[in-house]
Amino acid sequence: MTNNNVKSNKKITNFLLDNIVTIVFIAFVLFGFYAADGLAPSTLINEILMRFFRNGLLVLSLIIPVMAGLGLNFGIVVGALAGVNALILTRYFEMAGMGGLMLTFLIALPLAMLFGYLTGKLYNKTRGQEMIAALIVSFFAEGVHLVFALFVIGGIIPVNPYHRMIIPGGMGVRATFDMGQHPDLIRMPELETAGMRLAMDWLWRINFLHAAIFVAAAMLVYLIIKRMLAKKNPAIVQTSPAIFFINCAVCLGFIAIAVFALAVPTSVVGLELANVNPIPGVTAIVIFGFCILTNYFTKTKLGQDCRSVGQSQHIAKVSGIDVDRTRIIATMISTVLAAWGMIIFLQEIGTVGTYTSHRMVGMFSVAAILVGGASTTRASVKNVIVGLILFHAMFVVSPAIGRYISDDEGVAEYLRTFMVYGVIGFSLGLYAWRMLKAARDKDALD
Repeated sequence: MTNNNVKSNKKITNFLLDNIVTIVFIAFVLFGFYAADGLAPSTLINEILMRFFRNGLLVLSLIIPVMAGLGLNFGIVVGALAGVNALILTRYFEMAGMGGLMLTFLIALPLAMLFGYLTGKLYNKTRGQEMIAALIVSFFAEGVHLVFALFVIGGIIPVNPYHRMIIPGGMGVRATFDMGQHPDLIRMPELETAGMRLAMDWLWRINFLHAAIFVAAAMLVYLIIKRMLAKKNPAIVQTSPAIFFINCAVCLGFIAIAVFALAVPTSVVGLELANVNPIPGVTAIVIFGFCILTNYFTKTKLGQDCRSVGQSQHIAKVSGIDVDRTRIIATMISTVLAAWGMIIFLQEIGTVGTYTSHRMVGMFSVAAILVGGASTTRASVKNVIVGLILFHAMFVVSPAIGRYISDDEGVAEYLRTFMVYGVIGFSLGLYAWRMLKAARDKDALD
């Protein structure tokens, strides 16, 4: 009995240590929602969903480098810059609509692959210090981008000096330029130009309640099928019956609430959920499609090689795996996803900050995946989804906490900055403490 108690206490301690960041953020969001008396649930859901689909692919791009032992890839800023430069080209030639957006994706692909290859080569030269190298390479890439956007464009590459994107005088790109309005959303043709803003988001918009029913039902079917297959195949990880029934109950609860809101639209729940904006269907399919592809990637030969390299480069090399090549490929995949994620991000924003849009991409994405429970050695799609929800919920409720603390919403900006850098610093500190503890335990055992 005593041994059982010790084991239970150890499990609880390990669970708390593994999920301490997530638990802190859940408490922070709940307190913020309590402090925000006037914040409607529909407003919170709208803000979280908007940021979820806007930032989803950027955060998802961090998973594969973690698998390959590269740690948290702050260097996705390099991929974001590839997306920004692709947008500079397509917007200069006034590309519009989904066709223009697809062309931007295609232009960003070779740029991101080249940047990712060079970054991967650098990581192989700085083995063991990849996260520091990623931070430095992001600063270096910004400097190269500044030279290109300020001096090469117009100075070496000829451009129209009277173009709305070009600085008066004919050299350099303006600090900001507009993505242009979606052709279907133009109301004043004499003032608005056709462009790519919301080009993907506006293709297909799904009622929130319908989407909630579909996703919850699909998740319920997945849980049941996985449970049935796990009984026949021991290789499939099976959750405990309690966790399985809790997950099923949550899915059924979402379905019941959505069906009730549709059946009784005049109820409090129906009126509140009716104010939730439609889901951008194509963007959602792209984000969740890449989630599925990432899970599938882990089961491929290359995915298993990445995992082996992440666990032990020496053993992977002895097993015949080309360690350097695998790490470069992982970096290239991450950089391409970051470039495409940046394009999705900017088409939703509608305005491109030529010299600033990319700056906080790495920090915010890393903070989001850490909030979801990831670490420098372990990350999954679940961490991405949970982190996106909690991290951006923090952004929504932090003004209310700022008012609660000092009657000044300006405090919220400092609070957000503290939470972003705090969660990164705390997670890295916790990782270092675990490594030190593991080394001490090994020495004691020896």
